[in-house]
Amino acid sequence: MTEPTPALVAETYFAALGRGDIPTVMAQFSDNVLWHQPGANQFSGDHLGVAGVGALLGGMMEASAGSFQLVVTGPAMVNGEMVAVPVRFTGNRADATMDMAGIDLLTVRDGKIVEVRLFSEDGHAEDFFWGLK
Repeated sequence: MTEPTPALVAETYFAALGRGDIPTVMAQFSDNVLWHQPGANQFSGDHLGVAGVGALLGGMMEASAGSFQLVVTGPAMVNGEMVAVPVRFTGNRADATMDMAGIDLLTVRDGKIVEVRLFSEDGHAEDFFWGLK
């Protein structure tokens, strides 16, 4: 059986994320995935492995009172094993809202996401929403 292309892995990941299908989302990650969360907030830094990424995503859902959403806003751009995807992410809490564009950069090897790098259009606003360290 042929391994899925990086573009197909990214498409599967974002479609599952949009449906809230967390088992399928997590199945796209390599056991040793490395997630780089930008900024200076409580979630910033490197998160290693499926358990680390799961804890990060769960923490974000908890901090946003379940309101955090991410939608793809344009076509994926593929360069070898890297896939850059334009996104818009939002969240609401009692005291803050977040609504901004970004780019999610996935590195896919052997049919699994091995690395994630995120870029936000307004890092300060994102830090404020998630809570400064």
